[in-house]
Amino acid sequence: MYALVDCNNFYASCERVFRPNLRGQPIVVLSNNDGCVIARSNEAKVLGVPMGAPAFKFKQLFIKNNIHVFSSNYALYGDMSHRVMTLLSDFTPDIEIYSIDEAFLQFKGFDLFELQAYAETIKKTVDKGTGIPISIGIAPTKALSKVANRIAKKFPKETGGVYVIDSEDKRIKALKWLAVGDIWGIGSKHRKRLNTYKVFTAYDFIELHDDWVRKHLSVVGLRLKHELEGKPTLGLETVQTKKAIATTRTFDRMHTDFESIKERVSTFAVSCAEKLRKQGSCCTVVMVFLHTNWHRKDLPQYSKNIVVKTHYPTNSSIDLIQYAVQGLEHLFKEGYQYKKAGVLVMGITPENSKQFSLFSAENPKHLPLMKTIDRLNKSIGQNKVKFASQDLGRMWKMKQERLSPRYTTKLDEVIEVY
Repeated sequence: MYALVDCNNFYASCERVFRPNLRGQPIVVLSNNDGCVIARSNEAKVLGVPMGAPAFKFKQLFIKNNIHVFSSNYALYGDMSHRVMTLLSDFTPDIEIYSIDEAFLQFKGFDLFELQAYAETIKKTVDKGTGIPISIGIAPTKALSKVANRIAKKFPKETGGVYVIDSEDKRIKALKWLAVGDIWGIGSKHRKRLNTYKVFTAYDFIELHDDWVRKHLSVVGLRLKHELEGKPTLGLETVQTKKAIATTRTFDRMHTDFESIKERVSTFAVSCAEKLRKQGSCCTVVMVFLHTNWHRKDLPQYSKNIVVKTHYPTNSSIDLIQYAVQGLEHLFKEGYQYKKAGVLVMGITPENSKQFSLFSAENPKHLPLMKTIDRLNKSIGQNKVKFASQDLGRMWKMKQERLSPRYTTKLDEVIEVY
């Protein structure tokens, strides 16, 4: 059996843990630079705040309805997620962290356990240990556990936040209830196509012939159909190295000069290099992009990217800065006001099995230097050691006018009890 554990309104719940007075109050959390809504409490949803709503357009609605608005506090959310996942791992060794607020658990050898009661224990443990409310769906397959979780979240009073699909009657009833567009992995494009064939529920979907599903939704859709039929085809995924790593940011203001953007791109390249080293990888391709503010229709628009191949697999910050700046020099044009830039590294290979070039080789001094810099930044604080192309006297920060304290990761921001 599989369980999907999902944190309810995770970002909003994190804020409520340390401010209990916000329970029952509408909350929204904004994206980088306080741009648009990326998370809403149930109360905010009822008031008509859509996902992705531009904050400046809904400012009056926030004020009128006394909606509490927060900037993204990723340090807090990441730490609370880690605490939740750590508690979950105590209940089974087989766990797949699916996202910051979701995890699949597999119960191998739990035949003698009463899973409803076991899930209720998990829920109480997480609530007591972190204050984060969760919903749990249990079923014979991953896709069905998603369905069960949706039922647990949709009907909290009837289910207590836990729902187990452990019989054929429950499976059929759940699939007849679930709209086809709400099936895990069925996007809007497939939903519209299926609706034209009078497929409106998950039960209608599993009634389709395998050959038809394979033809119109590929082998991925066929696996999903089998999962909903109760035939396990998707196992837990082990942690894999990323195939691409990106660092992108929207600037707090528009920039027109090359040097300011060069500093940003250099910093993004350093961030990508650090992520590569952390997972023990190197890259062979660096992509840089740059674009203006698309919301400013009164200004000239420009958007372009460029791909630069490295001479050899590398995770050296020095190398990646050089390649990224080289790409930026080809992209940058005078006369535009730039709002966003980013660096993406691809062609990722394991560090211990990289292919060397016959006519060019990396500087042997880079590897021990990078290790030293990583060790220093870890011990004395992130970004304390910088490179010359980065601004040594200024820390670039996102616009976060409504940032809550980092209660669990910053010593001088912990709650004081008198």
